Amino acid sequence: MATTTPAGVRAHAKHGGGSTGPSGDVPMTHRQIMEALSGLLLGMFVAILSSTIVSNALPEIIGDLGGGQSAYTWVVTSTLLAMTAATPLWGKLADLYNKKALVQIALVIYVLGSAAAGLSQNPGMLIACRVVQGIGVGGLSALAQIVMAAMISPRERGRYSGYLGATFAVATVGGPLLGGVITDTSWLGWRWCFYVGVPFAVIALIVLQKTLHLPVVKRDVKVDWAGAFFISAAVSLLLVWVTFAGDKYDWLSWQTYTMVAGSILLGLIFVFVESRAKEPIIPLRLFRNRTITLSSLASMFVGVAMFSGTVFFAQYFQLARDKSPTMSGVMTIPMIGGLFVSSTVSGQFITRTGKWKAWLVSGGVLITAGLGLLGTIRYDTDYWKTAVFMALLGLGVGMMMQNLVLSTQNQVDPADLGSASSTVTFFRSLGGAMGVSALGAVMANRITHYAQDGIAGLGPKYASLAGSSSTGSIPDMDKLPAPLRTVMESAYGHGIADVFLIGAVMALLAFLITLFIKEVPLRTRGAMAQTAGDEEAADPAQASAPSPVPAAATAAVTEAAPGGTQPLAALATAARPEDQPAGPGGIPVRGFVRGAESAPVAQAAVTLISLAGRQLGRSVAQADGSYAVDAPGTGSYVLIASADGFQPQASTIVVNGDPVAYDILLSGTSGLNGLVRAAQTGLAVKDAMVIVTDVRGDLLATGTTGDNGEFAFAELVPGAVTVAVNAAGYRPRALPVEVGGAGVTRIEVDLDAGAQLQGVVRAPHGPLADARVTLVDAAGNVVGTATTGVDGAYAFADLNGGEYTVIATGYPPAATALTVTGPGVDGHDIELAHPGE
Repeated sequence: MATTTPAGVRAHAKHGGGSTGPSGDVPMTHRQIMEALSGLLLGMFVAILSSTIVSNALPEIIGDLGGGQSAYTWVVTSTLLAMTAATPLWGKLADLYNKKALVQIALVIYVLGSAAAGLSQNPGMLIACRVVQGIGVGGLSALAQIVMAAMISPRERGRYSGYLGATFAVATVGGPLLGGVITDTSWLGWRWCFYVGVPFAVIALIVLQKTLHLPVVKRDVKVDWAGAFFISAAVSLLLVWVTFAGDKYDWLSWQTYTMVAGSILLGLIFVFVESRAKEPIIPLRLFRNRTITLSSLASMFVGVAMFSGTVFFAQYFQLARDKSPTMSGVMTIPMIGGLFVSSTVSGQFITRTGKWKAWLVSGGVLITAGLGLLGTIRYDTDYWKTAVFMALLGLGVGMMMQNLVLSTQNQVDPADLGSASSTVTFFRSLGGAMGVSALGAVMANRITHYAQDGIAGLGPKYASLAGSSSTGSIPDMDKLPAPLRTVMESAYGHGIADVFLIGAVMALLAFLITLFIKEVPLRTRGAMAQTAGDEEAADPAQASAPSPVPAAATAAVTEAAPGGTQPLAALATAARPEDQPAGPGGIPVRGFVRGAESAPVAQAAVTLISLAGRQLGRSVAQADGSYAVDAPGTGSYVLIASADGFQPQASTIVVNGDPVAYDILLSGTSGLNGLVRAAQTGLAVKDAMVIVTDVRGDLLATGTTGDNGEFAFAELVPGAVTVAVNAAGYRPRALPVEVGGAGVTRIEVDLDAGAQLQGVVRAPHGPLADARVTLVDAAGNVVGTATTGVDGAYAFADLNGGEYTVIATGYPPAATALTVTGPGVDGHDIELAHPGE
């Protein structure tokens, strides 16, 4: 059966919506975003699970494979190192290639690394396999942030970062618990810690293929393999040094001088290569932006604090407090709970208010306080105190980790989104890798020191055991005599606490750095929407040359804006600036672009045009809202200002030869949301199409209702609009709405159910295919047409009650009069035949 339908409507990014569809110009509903994120979040779950599931199993894994404290540290460090080195490369590839394919490749790499790690026969093989895992995990971690930023605006991203935080929390708390249970289960064994993530990864691959749809980048590319090599070599050499310094050789020794000098040299070569690369893995120009530079530094110190906390808790609970791997995971729940709560709550508040710096600074305070207090714990500290300290640490990490990435993504162009996101993630991983490596070495040294002091205090009976405590091997506490076991537990408790104290200093540095990060209003369009808008805009290269005013700018001038703006027609008799002699260098026009409560509006576009509609100058407001353009001479001009999230403003200025100081006040745009429900039952109507047009009939926004019948549009210009709603089985409805000047306007739309007419067209031999059925109302208007399928069926929906005529053709035509009684389904079969049949 085929029926006629109204022509489809294509939505443009005129309304400035927060999220866009695959084409970059159609808004995505919350449901569509969640469907697209489902596979991505599952992939992130796999990545985090692989990092955390071995944490509680490591003491037993390293003991079974015959490794020591150095091997313990390197099993963790190798993954972080691979993540660190690979993250910028994944970020650059995301700017050049299909992001969806890259996520799937990262998952495949992870699966191969995990399967091989489960087959490890010695610490060296395990470390090598963890490197492969780290490459895949680095891709998943970086690409998750990049894909979210591509689909979702910074303003809305806080809400969805909460889902990412929830995934992080579930995987972080579930990983150690699952790893502990697997390790404690004799018929499974620790090798299943690596196998268990493989099914999740395979499911993630399938879900990603079905749900994630992103535009494919097609351009000539050149991957900076040299940059990837030199940064990996520089970081690796640095980590090798901090791992073995103080153990294999002194901190001040020829080995130290050689490795540090080599790492610095490799780093300088990397900078040189990046400055010459066509597609640098880390564009050095990004660091001209103060926010990106400070966020990267803060992320490095946060990485030290975050990874040191999660890695060394397993040793603390198992070796200092004699807990099983399973209970070790259970006892870290306060930290994960704090992370879950803070990441979710902060994300919701950031989406609601647009303010993010307060959360960033508060997170720095909490991380510093949590690690500082954890530095006071001992092996016999009451657990409730340790739980409170861990909760503070988790709250702080949840507030800082995602928001440092958010502040960076909000500052860059869509083309640099992958590089900028991965740069911050790179520094966080670098800090974590260096922190775990260096602090692991420090911890081993401190534990040896405390153990030797404690054993010496036990007397000659245990003096012979003092040497064995400095071998670097992880002791089997169950095999030690009670007095010696107490000494070793105390040594581990005190040594790990010292590590937390050092981490507190790193967190304090991160906090101090965040104080200097300037808060910039969050953009309200995702990267794909920005890219689509840029493609529709004029060529930036023409900005300095006179050019016709775009239609949107003309409309803004024609409609008088508040604050003294005159219609363009009223200025037609004013002096034409292009007819006036231009002074040397032009006449400066300076001022500030401000929003509500005089807050500066950074990145606002300010354009100076002549009354003839020619562009004469253009400026982008700085962080403090300041702008500067030059008028070519005396006369009257029109100054147009626009910014993401604000209503465009057009103003007339008069230049008399002296510099002009003119401040521009932009008013924010408003929101519209509502509920669509059935008039007869009051139930919510799902998947109803909602269209918003202005008084001229131009399309402003379009979307569909969710499961609860709700719809929402952001960034609408205040004023009169028309809202039209259409849903299958209901009569369409349109109503006028006045969008308020501030806040969100809410409406409720009741739809009346439409009547339906359906039936079957039959010929003597049975159902008739390809018969044409026309429905005509009592006034003679054609309501609709349908063509029958192979079953002979036809149908008309959304009808009003009344008198109709049904005309069927295919054989000699037949017309039938009938009455549609109202809501519900009326049946009407039609018999066609040739005369005499």
